[in-house]
Amino acid sequence: MAVTESAVAPVGREPERARSGPESEWARPRREHDGARAVRSGYGVIARPQAARDSAARTYARSLPVVPVRARGLTIEDADGRRYLDCLSGAGTLALGHNHPVVLQAIRKALDSGAPLHVLDLATPAQDAFTTELLRTLPPEFAARARVRFCGPSGADAVEAACNLVRAATGRSGMLAFTGAHTGPTIGTPETSTGARVVRAARLPYPQDYRCPFGIGGERGAELAARWAESVLDEAESGAPLAAGMILEPVQGEGGVLPAPDGWLRRMRAITAARSIPLIADEVGTGVGRTGRFWAVEHSGVVPDVMVLSQAIGGSLPLAVVVHRDDLDVWRPGTHTGPFRGNRLAMAAGAATLAHVRENGLAERADTLGARILAQLRPLTERFACVGDVRGRGLMIGIEMVTPDAPPGSDATGPPPPAPSLATAVQRECLRRGLIVDLGGRNAGVVRLLPPLTITDEQTNAVLDRLTDAIASVAATARARFPAHPRRMRVGGPAHMPGG
Repeated sequence: MAVTESAVAPVGREPERARSGPESEWARPRREHDGARAVRSGYGVIARPQAARDSAARTYARSLPVVPVRARGLTIEDADGRRYLDCLSGAGTLALGHNHPVVLQAIRKALDSGAPLHVLDLATPAQDAFTTELLRTLPPEFAARARVRFCGPSGADAVEAACNLVRAATGRSGMLAFTGAHTGPTIGTPETSTGARVVRAARLPYPQDYRCPFGIGGERGAELAARWAESVLDEAESGAPLAAGMILEPVQGEGGVLPAPDGWLRRMRAITAARSIPLIADEVGTGVGRTGRFWAVEHSGVVPDVMVLSQAIGGSLPLAVVVHRDDLDVWRPGTHTGPFRGNRLAMAAGAATLAHVRENGLAERADTLGARILAQLRPLTERFACVGDVRGRGLMIGIEMVTPDAPPGSDATGPPPPAPSLATAVQRECLRRGLIVDLGGRNAGVVRLLPPLTITDEQTNAVLDRLTDAIASVAATARARFPAHPRRMRVGGPAHMPGG
Protein backbone atom coordinates (compact mmCIF):
# COMPACT_ATOMS: atom_id res chain seq x y z
CA MET A 1 0.00 0.00 0.00
CA ALA A 2 1.47 3.35 -0.99
CA VAL A 3 2.37 5.92 1.61
CA THR A 4 0.02 8.87 1.31
CA GLU A 5 1.69 12.27 1.08
CA SER A 6 -1.24 14.28 2.42
CA ALA A 7 -0.69 14.51 6.11
CA VAL A 8 -1.70 17.54 8.07
CA ALA A 9 -3.71 20.72 7.96
CA PRO A 10 -1.85 23.95 7.13
CA VAL A 11 -0.80 26.19 9.98
CA GLY A 12 -3.54 28.59 11.02
CA ARG A 13 -6.43 26.32 10.19
CA GLU A 14 -8.08 24.00 12.71
CA PRO A 15 -7.33 20.37 11.78
CA GLU A 16 -10.94 19.25 11.83
CA ARG A 17 -11.73 21.87 9.21
CA ALA A 18 -8.85 21.10 6.87
CA ARG A 19 -9.68 21.03 3.20
CA SER A 20 -8.45 18.51 0.67
CA GLY A 21 -6.12 19.33 -2.20
CA PRO A 22 -2.44 20.34 -2.45
CA GLU A 23 -0.79 20.75 0.91
CA SER A 24 1.23 23.68 2.14
CA GLU A 25 4.97 23.33 2.65
CA TRP A 26 4.23 22.66 6.33
CA ALA A 27 1.85 19.84 5.48
CA ARG A 28 4.14 17.97 3.09
CA PRO A 29 6.48 15.45 4.73
CA ARG A 30 10.11 16.09 3.88
CA ARG A 31 11.96 13.13 2.43
CA GLU A 32 15.62 12.27 2.54
CA HIS A 33 17.22 12.68 -0.89
CA ASP A 34 18.27 9.62 -2.91
CA GLY A 35 17.19 7.28 -0.14
CA ALA A 36 20.20 8.25 1.94
CA ARG A 37 19.79 9.09 5.58
CA ALA A 38 20.05 12.83 6.10
CA VAL A 39 22.83 14.17 8.24
CA ARG A 40 21.07 14.66 11.60
CA SER A 41 23.08 17.61 12.83
CA GLY A 42 20.22 19.14 14.81
CA TYR A 43 19.47 15.87 16.56
CA GLY A 44 23.11 15.35 17.50
CA VAL A 45 23.57 18.87 18.85
CA ILE A 46 20.56 18.58 21.16
CA ALA A 47 19.91 14.91 21.91
CA ARG A 48 23.40 13.58 22.58
CA PRO A 49 24.30 16.07 25.32
CA GLN A 50 20.84 15.65 26.83
CA ALA A 51 21.21 11.86 26.90
CA ALA A 52 24.45 12.29 28.83
CA ARG A 53 22.67 14.40 31.44
CA ASP A 54 19.34 12.55 31.63
CA SER A 55 18.53 9.80 34.10
CA ALA A 56 18.58 6.21 32.91
CA ALA A 57 14.83 6.18 33.59
CA ARG A 58 14.07 8.05 30.35
CA THR A 59 11.90 6.01 28.00
CA TYR A 60 10.52 7.66 24.86
CA ALA A 61 13.82 9.38 24.11
CA ARG A 62 15.39 5.93 23.71
CA SER A 63 12.89 4.51 21.22
CA LEU A 64 11.96 7.71 19.39
CA PRO A 65 15.11 9.58 18.30
CA VAL A 66 13.25 12.79 17.55
CA VAL A 67 13.96 16.32 18.81
CA PRO A 68 10.68 18.22 18.28
CA VAL A 69 11.05 21.94 17.55
CA ARG A 70 7.66 22.74 16.01
CA ALA A 71 4.27 21.09 16.15
CA ARG A 72 0.78 21.65 14.88
CA GLY A 73 -2.22 19.34 15.17
CA LEU A 74 -1.11 15.85 14.21
CA THR A 75 2.34 16.89 12.99
CA ILE A 76 5.73 17.29 14.67
CA GLU A 77 8.80 18.74 12.97
CA ASP A 78 12.17 17.80 14.39
CA ALA A 79 15.47 19.68 14.60
CA ASP A 80 16.55 18.28 11.24
CA GLY A 81 13.40 19.33 9.40
CA ARG A 82 11.77 15.91 9.25
CA ARG A 83 8.02 15.81 9.82
CA TYR A 84 6.11 13.08 11.60
CA LEU A 85 2.47 12.20 12.10
CA ASP A 86 2.13 11.93 15.87
CA CYS A 87 -0.16 9.11 17.01
CA LEU A 88 1.37 9.16 20.47
CA SER A 89 -0.21 12.51 21.38
CA GLY A 90 1.65 12.83 24.66
CA ALA A 91 0.38 9.38 25.68
CA GLY A 92 -3.15 10.60 24.94
CA THR A 93 -2.75 13.93 26.71
CA LEU A 94 -3.24 16.01 23.55
CA ALA A 95 -6.95 15.56 22.85
CA LEU A 96 -6.86 18.40 20.32
CA GLY A 97 -3.36 17.73 19.04
CA HIS A 98 -0.39 20.05 19.27
CA ASN A 99 -0.92 23.79 19.72
CA HIS A 100 -4.59 23.88 18.89
CA PRO A 101 -5.78 27.49 18.42
CA VAL A 102 -8.46 27.10 21.11
CA VAL A 103 -5.87 26.00 23.66
CA LEU A 104 -3.33 28.65 22.71
CA GLN A 105 -5.97 31.37 22.89
CA ALA A 106 -7.03 30.25 26.38
CA ILE A 107 -3.43 30.22 27.61
CA ARG A 108 -2.65 33.63 26.12
CA LYS A 109 -5.80 35.08 27.61
CA ALA A 110 -4.89 33.75 31.05
CA LEU A 111 -1.35 35.11 30.79
CA ASP A 112 -2.47 38.52 29.54
CA SER A 113 -5.11 38.85 32.27
CA GLY A 114 -2.56 39.38 34.99
CA ALA A 115 -4.25 36.73 37.13
CA PRO A 116 -1.94 34.84 39.51
CA LEU A 117 -0.59 31.55 38.21
CA HIS A 118 -0.11 30.06 41.67
CA VAL A 119 -2.44 30.58 44.63
CA LEU A 120 -2.57 27.09 46.18
CA ASP A 121 -6.26 26.16 46.53
CA LEU A 122 -7.74 29.65 46.76
CA ALA A 123 -10.86 30.11 44.64
CA THR A 124 -10.23 31.80 41.28
CA PRO A 125 -12.28 32.51 38.15
CA ALA A 126 -10.12 29.98 36.28
CA GLN A 127 -10.95 27.24 38.77
CA ASP A 128 -14.65 28.11 38.73
CA ALA A 129 -14.77 28.03 34.92
CA PHE A 130 -12.94 24.71 34.76
CA THR A 131 -15.07 23.05 37.45
CA THR A 132 -18.28 24.27 35.84
CA GLU A 133 -17.27 22.88 32.44
CA LEU A 134 -16.05 19.61 33.95
CA LEU A 135 -19.31 18.98 35.81
CA ARG A 136 -21.22 19.75 32.60
CA THR A 137 -19.50 16.83 30.87
CA LEU A 138 -19.95 14.22 33.62
CA PRO A 139 -22.87 11.76 33.75
CA PRO A 140 -25.74 13.84 35.23
CA GLU A 141 -26.47 11.42 38.07
CA PHE A 142 -22.83 11.55 39.12
CA ALA A 143 -22.40 15.30 38.63
CA ALA A 144 -25.44 16.07 40.79
CA ARG A 145 -23.66 14.82 43.91
CA ALA A 146 -20.06 15.42 42.88
CA ARG A 147 -17.24 17.01 44.82
CA VAL A 148 -14.01 17.94 43.02
CA ARG A 149 -10.59 17.51 44.60
CA PHE A 150 -7.57 19.02 42.81
CA CYS A 151 -4.49 16.91 43.39
CA GLY A 152 -0.88 17.07 42.33
CA PRO A 153 -0.47 17.41 38.57
CA SER A 154 -0.15 13.70 37.76
CA GLY A 155 -2.70 10.95 37.32
CA ALA A 156 -0.69 8.76 39.67
CA ASP A 157 -1.14 11.27 42.48
CA ALA A 158 -4.88 11.43 41.78
CA VAL A 159 -5.13 7.63 41.94
CA GLU A 160 -3.34 7.64 45.27
CA ALA A 161 -5.66 10.38 46.52
CA ALA A 162 -8.69 8.33 45.46
CA CYS A 163 -7.40 5.29 47.32
CA ASN A 164 -6.74 7.38 50.42
CA LEU A 165 -10.23 8.87 50.17
CA VAL A 166 -12.11 5.57 50.13
CA ARG A 167 -9.91 4.20 52.90
CA ALA A 168 -10.77 7.20 55.05
CA ALA A 169 -14.47 6.99 54.16
CA THR A 170 -14.85 3.26 54.83
CA GLY A 171 -12.34 2.71 57.61
CA ARG A 172 -10.88 -0.21 55.65
CA SER A 173 -7.39 -0.54 54.22
CA GLY A 174 -7.57 -3.04 51.35
CA MET A 175 -8.10 -2.33 47.66
CA LEU A 176 -9.39 -4.40 44.77
CA ALA A 177 -7.45 -4.01 41.53
CA PHE A 178 -7.04 -5.93 38.28
CA THR A 179 -4.33 -7.72 36.36
CA GLY A 180 -2.78 -5.46 33.75
CA ALA A 181 -3.67 -2.28 35.65
CA HIS A 182 -1.44 0.76 35.33
CA THR A 183 -2.17 3.32 38.02
CA GLY A 184 1.15 5.09 38.34
CA PRO A 185 4.50 5.09 40.15
CA THR A 186 3.82 6.90 43.45
CA ILE A 187 4.17 5.36 46.91
CA GLY A 188 0.68 3.90 47.18
CA THR A 189 -0.35 3.30 43.59
CA PRO A 190 2.10 0.47 42.84
CA GLU A 191 -0.04 -1.64 45.15
CA THR A 192 -2.78 -1.52 42.51
CA SER A 193 -0.44 -1.73 39.51
CA THR A 194 0.90 -4.84 37.83
CA GLY A 195 4.34 -5.72 39.19
CA ALA A 196 3.60 -4.91 42.83
CA ARG A 197 5.45 -7.04 45.36
CA VAL A 198 4.06 -6.17 48.82
CA VAL A 199 0.44 -5.14 48.57
CA ARG A 200 -2.74 -4.42 50.44
CA ALA A 201 -4.66 -5.06 47.24
CA ALA A 202 -6.33 -8.19 45.93
CA ARG A 203 -5.60 -8.79 42.25
CA LEU A 204 -8.63 -9.83 40.21
CA PRO A 205 -8.70 -11.10 36.60
CA TYR A 206 -9.46 -8.48 33.96
CA PRO A 207 -11.56 -10.01 31.17
CA GLN A 208 -10.28 -10.10 27.63
CA ASP A 209 -10.88 -12.22 24.59
CA TYR A 210 -7.52 -12.76 22.92
CA ARG A 211 -5.63 -13.84 26.06
CA CYS A 212 -8.53 -14.78 28.30
CA PRO A 213 -7.20 -15.79 31.74
CA PHE A 214 -9.61 -18.74 31.67
CA GLY A 215 -8.87 -19.75 28.08
CA ILE A 216 -12.47 -19.13 27.04
CA GLY A 217 -12.99 -15.48 26.09
CA GLY A 218 -16.24 -13.86 25.10
CA GLU A 219 -19.19 -13.46 27.43
CA ARG A 220 -18.43 -16.72 29.20
CA GLY A 221 -14.90 -15.58 30.06
CA ALA A 222 -16.24 -12.26 31.39
CA GLU A 223 -18.81 -14.13 33.47
CA LEU A 224 -16.09 -16.30 35.04
CA ALA A 225 -14.06 -13.18 35.83
CA ALA A 226 -17.08 -11.68 37.61
CA ARG A 227 -17.66 -14.89 39.57
CA TRP A 228 -14.01 -14.92 40.60
CA ALA A 229 -14.39 -11.38 41.98
CA GLU A 230 -17.47 -12.40 43.96
CA SER A 231 -15.75 -15.46 45.41
CA VAL A 232 -12.73 -13.41 46.52
CA LEU A 233 -15.01 -10.95 48.30
CA ASP A 234 -17.35 -13.49 49.88
CA GLU A 235 -14.95 -16.30 50.77
CA ALA A 236 -13.72 -15.80 54.33
CA GLU A 237 -10.54 -17.75 53.60
CA SER A 238 -9.64 -15.96 50.38
CA GLY A 239 -6.92 -13.95 52.08
CA ALA A 240 -8.13 -10.69 50.53
CA PRO A 241 -8.09 -7.66 52.85
CA LEU A 242 -11.38 -5.93 53.64
CA ALA A 243 -11.92 -3.75 50.61
CA ALA A 244 -12.09 0.02 50.92
CA GLY A 245 -12.65 0.32 47.19
CA MET A 246 -12.35 -1.23 43.75
CA ILE A 247 -10.36 0.62 41.10
CA LEU A 248 -10.64 -0.29 37.42
CA GLU A 249 -9.90 1.14 34.00
CA PRO A 250 -12.86 0.98 31.55
CA VAL A 251 -10.21 0.42 28.89
CA GLN A 252 -6.77 -0.72 29.96
CA GLY A 253 -4.33 1.37 27.95
CA GLU A 254 -0.87 0.46 29.19
CA GLY A 255 -2.25 -3.03 29.81
CA GLY A 256 -2.58 -3.52 26.06
CA VAL A 257 -5.67 -1.53 24.92
CA LEU A 258 -8.24 -3.87 26.44
CA PRO A 259 -11.84 -2.59 26.49
CA ALA A 260 -13.76 -3.99 29.44
CA PRO A 261 -17.02 -5.69 28.36
CA ASP A 262 -19.95 -3.43 29.18
CA GLY A 263 -21.85 -6.27 30.85
CA TRP A 264 -18.86 -7.08 33.06
CA LEU A 265 -18.56 -3.43 34.09
CA ARG A 266 -22.21 -3.44 35.12
CA ARG A 267 -21.55 -6.61 37.15
CA MET A 268 -18.64 -4.92 38.93
CA ARG A 269 -20.92 -2.00 39.75
CA ALA A 270 -23.59 -4.35 41.14
CA ILE A 271 -21.06 -6.42 43.11
CA THR A 272 -19.47 -3.37 44.75
CA ALA A 273 -22.79 -1.63 45.44
CA ALA A 274 -24.20 -4.72 47.15
CA ARG A 275 -21.19 -4.82 49.47
CA SER A 276 -20.87 -1.05 50.09
CA ILE A 277 -17.53 -0.93 48.32
CA PRO A 278 -16.88 2.36 46.49
CA LEU A 279 -16.16 1.89 42.79
CA ILE A 280 -13.31 4.04 41.41
CA ALA A 281 -13.22 4.54 37.64
CA ASP A 282 -9.69 5.34 36.48
CA GLU A 283 -10.35 7.59 33.47
CA VAL A 284 -6.85 9.08 33.35
CA GLY A 285 -6.20 7.73 29.86
CA THR A 286 -9.76 7.20 28.61
CA GLY A 287 -11.48 10.50 29.34
CA VAL A 288 -12.36 13.55 27.22
CA GLY A 289 -13.80 11.66 24.27
CA ARG A 290 -10.91 9.27 23.66
CA THR A 291 -13.04 6.08 23.57
CA GLY A 292 -16.02 7.49 21.67
CA ARG A 293 -17.89 8.78 24.71
CA PHE A 294 -16.85 11.76 26.78
CA TRP A 295 -16.06 9.35 29.63
CA ALA A 296 -15.52 5.65 28.96
CA VAL A 297 -17.92 4.51 31.72
CA GLU A 298 -20.76 5.99 29.66
CA HIS A 299 -20.54 3.07 27.21
CA SER A 300 -21.90 0.77 29.91
CA GLY A 301 -24.12 3.25 31.73
CA VAL A 302 -22.18 2.62 34.94
CA VAL A 303 -22.15 5.46 37.48
CA PRO A 304 -19.06 5.10 39.70
CA ASP A 305 -18.59 6.54 43.17
CA VAL A 306 -15.22 8.10 42.32
CA MET A 307 -13.59 9.15 39.05
CA VAL A 308 -9.88 9.80 38.61
CA LEU A 309 -9.15 12.26 35.80
CA SER A 310 -5.93 13.62 34.34
CA GLN A 311 -3.97 13.79 31.07
CA ALA A 312 -6.33 15.32 28.49
CA ILE A 313 -8.33 17.37 31.03
CA GLY A 314 -5.49 19.93 31.24
CA GLY A 315 -5.51 20.78 27.56
CA SER A 316 -1.87 19.57 27.25
CA LEU A 317 -0.78 21.05 30.60
CA PRO A 318 -0.42 19.10 33.89
CA LEU A 319 -3.69 18.75 35.79
CA ALA A 320 -5.34 15.98 37.80
CA VAL A 321 -8.53 15.76 39.84
CA VAL A 322 -10.54 13.28 41.85
CA VAL A 323 -14.30 13.66 41.48
CA HIS A 324 -16.28 11.78 44.10
CA ARG A 325 -19.74 11.37 45.59
CA ASP A 326 -20.55 13.91 48.29
CA ASP A 327 -21.11 11.36 51.07
CA LEU A 328 -17.50 10.19 50.65
CA ASP A 329 -16.23 13.70 51.35
CA VAL A 330 -14.54 12.97 54.66
CA TRP A 331 -11.30 14.80 53.94
CA ARG A 332 -9.88 16.86 56.75
CA PRO A 333 -8.35 20.22 55.73
CA GLY A 334 -4.84 19.63 54.43
CA THR A 335 -5.38 15.94 53.61
CA HIS A 336 -3.41 14.79 50.57
CA THR A 337 -2.20 18.24 49.73
CA GLY A 338 0.72 19.86 47.91
CA PRO A 339 1.77 23.26 46.57
CA PHE A 340 1.14 22.44 42.91
CA ARG A 341 -2.45 21.30 43.04
CA GLY A 342 -4.69 23.04 40.54
CA ASN A 343 -2.42 24.58 37.88
CA ARG A 344 -4.28 27.76 36.84
CA LEU A 345 -2.92 27.77 33.28
CA ALA A 346 -3.95 24.13 32.93
CA MET A 347 -7.41 24.99 34.22
CA ALA A 348 -7.78 27.63 31.50
CA ALA A 349 -6.49 25.31 28.78
CA GLY A 350 -8.51 22.41 30.17
CA ALA A 351 -11.79 24.30 30.30
CA ALA A 352 -11.30 25.38 26.68
CA THR A 353 -10.49 21.80 25.64
CA LEU A 354 -13.46 20.27 27.44
CA ALA A 355 -15.80 22.83 25.90
CA HIS A 356 -14.37 22.36 22.40
CA VAL A 357 -14.69 18.58 22.54
CA ARG A 358 -18.25 18.84 23.86
CA GLU A 359 -19.47 21.58 21.50
CA ASN A 360 -17.96 20.03 18.37
CA GLY A 361 -19.06 16.44 19.01
CA LEU A 362 -15.49 15.15 18.92
CA ALA A 363 -16.32 12.15 21.12
CA GLU A 364 -18.93 11.01 18.60
CA ARG A 365 -16.41 11.66 15.84
CA ALA A 366 -13.88 9.45 17.66
CA ASP A 367 -16.48 6.69 17.90
CA THR A 368 -17.19 6.75 14.16
CA LEU A 369 -13.59 7.12 13.06
CA GLY A 370 -12.33 4.51 15.52
CA ALA A 371 -14.79 1.96 14.16
CA ARG A 372 -13.54 2.67 10.65
CA ILE A 373 -9.89 2.29 11.69
CA LEU A 374 -10.59 -1.02 13.41
CA ALA A 375 -12.48 -2.30 10.35
CA GLN A 376 -9.52 -1.48 8.13
CA LEU A 377 -6.89 -2.93 10.47
CA ARG A 378 -8.57 -6.18 11.49
CA PRO A 379 -7.88 -7.94 8.17
CA LEU A 380 -4.18 -7.67 9.06
CA THR A 381 -4.67 -10.60 11.46
CA GLU A 382 -5.38 -12.82 8.45
CA ARG A 383 -2.86 -11.20 6.14
CA PHE A 384 0.13 -11.37 8.51
CA ALA A 385 0.80 -14.25 10.90
CA CYS A 386 2.73 -11.93 13.22
CA VAL A 387 -0.36 -9.77 13.84
CA GLY A 388 -2.28 -11.59 16.55
CA ASP A 389 -5.10 -9.20 17.40
CA VAL A 390 -6.48 -5.76 16.61
CA ARG A 391 -8.71 -4.17 19.24
CA GLY A 392 -9.73 -0.91 20.81
CA ARG A 393 -12.47 1.59 21.37
CA GLY A 394 -12.82 4.99 19.75
CA LEU A 395 -9.39 6.46 19.02
CA MET A 396 -7.64 4.10 21.41
CA ILE A 397 -6.33 1.33 19.14
CA GLY A 398 -4.03 -1.63 19.85
CA ILE A 399 -2.31 -4.09 17.51
CA GLU A 400 -0.79 -7.09 19.29
CA MET A 401 2.28 -8.54 17.62
CA VAL A 402 2.95 -12.24 18.17
CA THR A 403 5.65 -14.82 17.47
CA PRO A 404 4.22 -17.14 14.81
CA ASP A 405 6.03 -20.29 15.95
CA ALA A 406 5.04 -21.17 19.49
CA PRO A 407 7.58 -23.05 21.63
CA PRO A 408 7.04 -26.81 22.03
CA GLY A 409 4.52 -27.76 24.66
CA SER A 410 2.46 -24.60 24.42
CA ASP A 411 -1.32 -24.68 24.09
CA ALA A 412 -2.02 -25.42 20.43
CA THR A 413 -5.43 -23.74 20.56
CA GLY A 414 -4.33 -20.59 22.34
CA PRO A 415 -2.80 -17.46 20.85
CA PRO A 416 0.89 -17.38 19.95
CA PRO A 417 3.24 -15.83 22.48
CA PRO A 418 3.64 -12.06 22.39
CA ALA A 419 6.49 -10.63 20.32
CA PRO A 420 7.81 -7.41 21.87
CA SER A 421 10.76 -7.44 19.47
CA LEU A 422 8.37 -7.33 16.50
CA ALA A 423 6.33 -4.55 18.12
CA THR A 424 9.54 -2.57 18.58
CA ALA A 425 10.43 -3.26 14.95
CA VAL A 426 7.03 -1.94 13.83
CA GLN A 427 7.54 1.21 15.89
CA ARG A 428 10.95 1.68 14.30
CA GLU A 429 9.64 1.11 10.76
CA CYS A 430 6.77 3.53 11.41
CA LEU A 431 9.26 6.17 12.49
CA ARG A 432 11.22 5.68 9.27
CA ARG A 433 7.99 6.38 7.39
CA GLY A 434 7.24 9.51 9.39
CA LEU A 435 4.77 8.03 11.87
CA ILE A 436 5.09 8.03 15.66
CA VAL A 437 3.30 5.25 17.55
CA ASP A 438 3.41 3.99 21.12
CA LEU A 439 4.01 0.55 22.61
CA GLY A 440 2.19 -1.08 25.52
CA GLY A 441 0.75 -4.31 26.83
CA ARG A 442 1.87 -6.68 29.51
CA ASN A 443 4.88 -7.68 27.41
CA ALA A 444 5.30 -4.41 25.45
CA GLY A 445 4.05 -6.35 22.45
CA VAL A 446 1.16 -4.06 21.51
CA VAL A 447 1.50 -1.21 19.02
CA ARG A 448 -0.77 1.61 20.22
CA LEU A 449 -2.44 4.40 18.26
CA LEU A 450 -3.62 7.46 20.21
CA PRO A 451 -4.19 10.14 17.55
CA PRO A 452 -5.75 13.47 18.51
CA LEU A 453 -9.53 13.67 18.28
CA THR A 454 -9.09 16.32 15.58
CA ILE A 455 -7.50 13.92 13.08
CA THR A 456 -9.10 14.27 9.64
CA ASP A 457 -10.14 11.53 7.22
CA GLU A 458 -7.21 12.43 4.98
CA GLN A 459 -4.78 12.23 7.86
CA THR A 460 -6.30 8.92 8.95
CA ASN A 461 -5.61 7.47 5.50
CA ALA A 462 -1.99 8.60 5.74
CA VAL A 463 -1.61 6.99 9.18
CA LEU A 464 -3.15 3.70 8.05
CA ASP A 465 -1.03 3.59 4.90
CA ARG A 466 2.22 4.13 6.78
CA LEU A 467 1.31 1.75 9.58
CA THR A 468 0.28 -1.02 7.17
CA ASP A 469 3.45 -0.54 5.15
CA ALA A 470 5.56 -0.76 8.31
CA ILE A 471 3.81 -3.95 9.47
CA ALA A 472 4.25 -5.51 6.01
CA SER A 473 7.97 -4.77 6.15
CA VAL A 474 8.31 -6.36 9.60
CA ALA A 475 6.16 -9.33 8.55
CA ALA A 476 8.43 -10.00 5.58
CA THR A 477 11.42 -10.16 7.91
CA ALA A 478 9.48 -12.34 10.36
CA ARG A 479 8.62 -14.83 7.58
CA ALA A 480 12.32 -15.27 6.93
CA ARG A 481 12.95 -15.90 10.62
CA PHE A 482 10.04 -18.21 11.37
CA PRO A 483 8.92 -21.26 9.36
CA ALA A 484 5.43 -21.53 7.91
CA HIS A 485 2.86 -22.67 10.44
CA PRO A 486 -0.87 -23.39 10.61
CA ARG A 487 -2.92 -20.42 11.72
CA ARG A 488 -3.89 -20.80 15.37
CA MET A 489 -7.46 -20.82 16.55
CA ARG A 490 -8.69 -17.72 18.38
CA VAL A 491 -10.25 -18.43 21.76
CA GLY A 492 -13.58 -16.91 22.66
CA GLY A 493 -15.56 -14.46 20.60
CA PRO A 494 -14.22 -11.68 18.43
CA ALA A 495 -11.89 -9.52 20.46
CA HIS A 496 -13.32 -6.33 19.04
CA MET A 497 -16.69 -6.72 20.74
CA PRO A 498 -16.42 -4.71 23.98
CA GLY A 499 -20.13 -4.92 24.79
CA GLY A 500 -21.81 -7.69 26.68
